Amino acid sequence: MSSVLANILIGLITSLITGTSVWLWQRTRSARVWRRKAAFFGVNPGQPCLIILNHHHRSPWTMAHYDIRALLDVASVVDQLGGQIAVEAAAEFRGTNGDRTEFCIGGPGANQRSAGHLAYHLPGIAFRPFSEQPDALAIVVGDRQFLWRRGEQEYAVVAKFTPQGASRPVFLICGQMGNTNRAAVHFLKREYRDLTKRLVSSDRFCLIVRVSATSVYGHELVELEQDVTAEAFAGST
Repeated sequence: MSSVLANILIGLITSLITGTSVWLWQRTRSARVWRRKAAFFGVNPGQPCLIILNHHHRSPWTMAHYDIRALLDVASVVDQLGGQIAVEAAAEFRGTNGDRTEFCIGGPGANQRSAGHLAYHLPGIAFRPFSEQPDALAIVVGDRQFLWRRGEQEYAVVAKFTPQGASRPVFLICGQMGNTNRAAVHFLKREYRDLTKRLVSSDRFCLIVRVSATSVYGHELVELEQDVTAEAFAGST
């Protein structure tokens, strides 16, 4: 075999090995990323997942536009991970989530299941009711208030926990408004890898996220404000 042909053959073999290695690395990396995401959200292929709908604060039979978008964003995550989606209205669903990962969307004023989750599992978190007062819709944690400033600075509670008797987690999304509900879901989708590394436990946490300049950037300018896990779950059953 001539040296020219030998060099060509060696080049082809090297290219094949390199190409195969890159393909295997990408496949392994994709599988690792998928497993990490599935573990964080508690969703596996074929597993049933439950999305609990809230309602518009002025009507029990309608949903706000941004809440519908939040629901669709959650559904896209579940679908991407191969889960099976069931949707229930908060006013009608009763019982534990059991073997279904639950995504409960909406603050306590628009979702009575959220109100129950907060009272029973996160007693360290309180929401002020809507009013004409300066602290309307404020999220209260201990002696600190996260005030609602429409279009400027708004907040949401993002929590994960597993109720007694259930085998799968609940994700609680409680924003001060519909847009902050969607922002909280966006935050989870974007930051789940960092949260897995940053949090003491990715199985149980409670975070306050801040949404800034909503009149300009909508739901996308959302950041972690504070980890309030210890305060939120203190005294829970």
